[in-house]
Amino acid sequence: MSKYSSNTIVIWLLLAALAVSFWFSAGWTRLAGGLALFLFGMQCLEEGLRLLAGGELERFLARATDRAWKSLSFGVLATVTVQSSTLVSLLTIAFLGTGLIGLGAGLCIVFGANLGTTSGIWLLALAGQSASLGDLALPLAVFGILLGFNGPRSKGVGRVLLGICFLFFGIDLIKGGFSDATEMFDPAQFKVPGILGILLFVGIGALVTAVVQSSHASLMLVLTALSSGQIDVDQAFALAIGTNVGGVVTAVVGALGGARAGMRLALANVIFNLVVAVLALLLLQPLTALVLLIAAQLGFAGNALLELALFHTLFNGLGVLLFLPLHRRLATALERWLPEVAEPHVLIAAVQGSAAPEAAKVPTRARYLDDNALDSADAAVQAVARELQHLARLSLEVICHALYLPIDQLRSAQIDEHALRESAQSASRGLDADQLYQQHIKGVYSDLVSYMGRLKANLDDAHQQAWIASQVVALQLVDAVKDAKHLQKNLGRQLNGQSAAFSAAYADLRRHMLWVLREIRTISLLDLPTEALRARLELFDGEAARFDAQFRERLFVAVREKGLDGMQASSLMNDLGYASRISQSLRNVLMLGLGEARELLPQLPFRSEDEAPLIHL
Repeated sequence: MSKYSSNTIVIWLLLAALAVSFWFSAGWTRLAGGLALFLFGMQCLEEGLRLLAGGELERFLARATDRAWKSLSFGVLATVTVQSSTLVSLLTIAFLGTGLIGLGAGLCIVFGANLGTTSGIWLLALAGQSASLGDLALPLAVFGILLGFNGPRSKGVGRVLLGICFLFFGIDLIKGGFSDATEMFDPAQFKVPGILGILLFVGIGALVTAVVQSSHASLMLVLTALSSGQIDVDQAFALAIGTNVGGVVTAVVGALGGARAGMRLALANVIFNLVVAVLALLLLQPLTALVLLIAAQLGFAGNALLELALFHTLFNGLGVLLFLPLHRRLATALERWLPEVAEPHVLIAAVQGSAAPEAAKVPTRARYLDDNALDSADAAVQAVARELQHLARLSLEVICHALYLPIDQLRSAQIDEHALRESAQSASRGLDADQLYQQHIKGVYSDLVSYMGRLKANLDDAHQQAWIASQVVALQLVDAVKDAKHLQKNLGRQLNGQSAAFSAAYADLRRHMLWVLREIRTISLLDLPTEALRARLELFDGEAARFDAQFRERLFVAVREKGLDGMQASSLMNDLGYASRISQSLRNVLMLGLGEARELLPQLPFRSEDEAPLIHL
């Protein structure tokens, strides 16, 4: 295998070609450098506004998506505020993936983000082509760097100032370098009459946007070309349409390999931008006439830059008016075209007597930990909560298999004693609990620990409590499974042993564990206030303590009556301890779910809408 991949080689060749091109044209170097500074300024601005407004955006999003017009308004206002439709889209994907908002609301936010991003061209048209901005950028750089040394909030302000500074420097370099660069590569040579010329400039706008991965940067180039007379207004309009088409590439690339929520939003963005671009082309003449009419009424007729900004806003607004009434139908269609991947059932082969098939050797991994959610406190907590439900269901089933308990007895109306006795007969050839742990618990738990260690968002007190509670819940679930591993050792040997009293005692212990698992699951499914659920848990504690006391008493009676010897009684006492720890760990999981973090974690870990077992024999 070669040391470098083909993609790496291509990238290095492109960088080398770019470096050589700088040698031959100083104007091209200034243009490329200005574009680089402009893009870096956008990144700094996005980072700073994320630090300043991230939490506010999350809280506002949770309250502002119950109506289509609210979701649309949020998309517009958030994009105008942070000047990054990418940031708003990532936040929307994160909340979609964790179930905090529905797909319909997410679509309206994306439509609003497309409309909100038109504010950028207005700012560029009003300020970007004025006198040199370099003198104003230097003080911003000084204050931005100094503020970066004084806490996260101050650092956010500093990043915003630095972002604006680099934007100004980039604009100055782009303006200065564009006229020099066009001496070698004059856009005027591409002036083709008629519809072919329009389509050509649409293609150029799409290509530039796809390459620079920023509609703001490509629109800045369009404004510069327009202000310098390199292109006329009609060509600028066609380039603006092309920037919408080029944004499709960014959406598709960003969604590749991602979760279904992100793929649906990306597809919606593709459909929106392509349909809007086609409409803008079909209605180019009426839209141009409307732009000229409005410009004359508002007093900026003849100002090509403002006319371009107005055109960009009008055709994106037309798309919003078209898609907003259809957002529910589009959401239904997207869910049909891109359905959720079915949760695969895990087949476990018997450990003794035959080798496990390849499918059984693949360890179970986390399913709901979306990396996009790590930028948002609410979304990250909800992603972890969903994964904890997955881990909790797996844990209950692994404990059942480890103790030779039928899975269907967890959900039955009452315990079937006949099924319980039949499952006890298979104990000697049952599944190894350690292999169950390695295959179905360890991978999910390690993914959770890794994910929680990569959190990027700042947590307030409430989210910090939920985060800590989630960590403890995961640890308690793993502890319960490990105790089941220890309990299985004697249970498998003695459940069908030669000593009737010894076997009967283990049968009682096993029946009690089935009651524990059933009760834990039942409490999770109850739709009761927190205080009522805590009272139910107190009853559970009382019953568990009563069983422990009665079981110990029966052991001492059996020893006195010579039904059990000391070695047998000590083994049963040890295994009673493991059973008690399993019960206590699962009970602690429920209690943590009913604690102060319940406002952020409304569903208890063992609760799930899908009642089908995850692990199949």
